[in-house]
Amino acid sequence: MKKLTQILAITTQPDDRAMKSLVAKQYRALADRAAPPGRQIDLPSEGWIATVRKALGMSGAELARRLGVTRARVSQAEQAEREGGVSLKTMQAMAEAMGCRFVYAIVPAEGRIEGVVAAQARKKAEALVARASTHMALERQALPEKKNRAEVERVARALMEDPPPGFWSEK
Repeated sequence: MKKLTQILAITTQPDDRAMKSLVAKQYRALADRAAPPGRQIDLPSEGWIATVRKALGMSGAELARRLGVTRARVSQAEQAEREGGVSLKTMQAMAEAMGCRFVYAIVPAEGRIEGVVAAQARKKAEALVARASTHMALERQALPEKKNRAEVERVARALMEDPPPGFWSEK
């Protein structure tokens, strides 16, 4: 009975690939929830700090008092945000002082995370199939274009299922 229990324990443990795939899917779902597809958030020309402050009808001096800093520091933070140099800590503090919540996320430029992975898999698959096609052509064994396209799709699906080391490298 002890031997059977050991065998069952070994056979029921998920393998590393399945576990990595499950973890990747969970992360993809988390990232996709951050910004649903089709929802574009544009940065206001004055930046979020100044825009929200003005929307609230709050002066720079009032925000400075709430933060315990000078008006010049608020102005510097607004300028740094417009130039792309504001820290996350500063954004968090400014948001809280205005009674708001600071939200920070990295989301796919278009669509979902799955689309970013699929595009990379396709790029890698096209390179792999092109390399193999070149060698086959030199040996007068070239495949028709339709079969090459089907092979690219097959390889891309396999790469998405189990991305190899170097999947995101440019080589």
